Amino acid sequence: MTILHILILAIIQGAAELLPVSSSAHVIVAEKLLGLDPTRPEMTLLLVMLHTGTMFAVICFYWKLWRAVFFRSRAECLAFLRLLAAATALTGVVGLGMKFIIEKVALKGVAHAEVEMIFGNLTLISASLAVVGVLICYSGLKTHRSAELGGAMDLAGACSMGAIQGLCLPFRGFSRSGATISTGLILGLSRRQVEAFSFAMAVVLTPPIIVLEALRLLKAQHAAVALGAATSLMGLVLPSLIGMVLSFGTGLLALRWLSAWLEKGRWHLFGIYCLCASMVTFVLSWSGW
Repeated sequence: MTILHILILAIIQGAAELLPVSSSAHVIVAEKLLGLDPTRPEMTLLLVMLHTGTMFAVICFYWKLWRAVFFRSRAECLAFLRLLAAATALTGVVGLGMKFIIEKVALKGVAHAEVEMIFGNLTLISASLAVVGVLICYSGLKTHRSAELGGAMDLAGACSMGAIQGLCLPFRGFSRSGATISTGLILGLSRRQVEAFSFAMAVVLTPPIIVLEALRLLKAQHAAVALGAATSLMGLVLPSLIGMVLSFGTGLLALRWLSAWLEKGRWHLFGIYCLCASMVTFVLSWSGW
């Protein structure tokens, strides 16, 4: 993995991570086209570090909105934290449940089965892009036809968004922001609150994912040491840090784009893009990539 590879992947990640088009799918396709293996621990670590860069971009971009929507008073702040905790808990339950089903059922009989093994499956990525594309198109067109401004975030909305986020976790191509924002819009919630809450959930979820991937990397390093084929840990971390900084900058630009299109009723256009990306990914899969 060269600096040029990192530069390309960081720009793709930063641009796509905060748009509802699944950055993971775009990064994985790019990795395959660059001759890299998306399932290797160092590649999943890079992907998570790129997510970290965009997480900081989210915090910088949405801090004022969070203060205006959820932190106006102590009571509103506590209510927001309760909703966020409930949504995150459901994300964990659904996500871990999907991980168990994939590893113990779908990958039954595979030695050392890990959910990461399916990350490079372009056919599955294509299907995930198609599903989220339909969901975004439906929610965008449904909201566009409605003159209502939408209701305030409530427990049912938070739990629904948390559950759909958990369902997205194992499937590269199933955009978390696309699925959670679309779910909130379908439930008739305020666009502004849905957008702010969706990215608040993403910020909470990112640190545990980083820890899990770091542990996976260390485990792979120990195994490689036993085989005499270990790569310098610092040699893996430093390129990832460079990518994190680059993804932060491009992430800020992408957030401006998303927020503008959501407010102007152009949300469904992201769904159309996902459907087109699904077809391209399927062609790549059919071609043997």
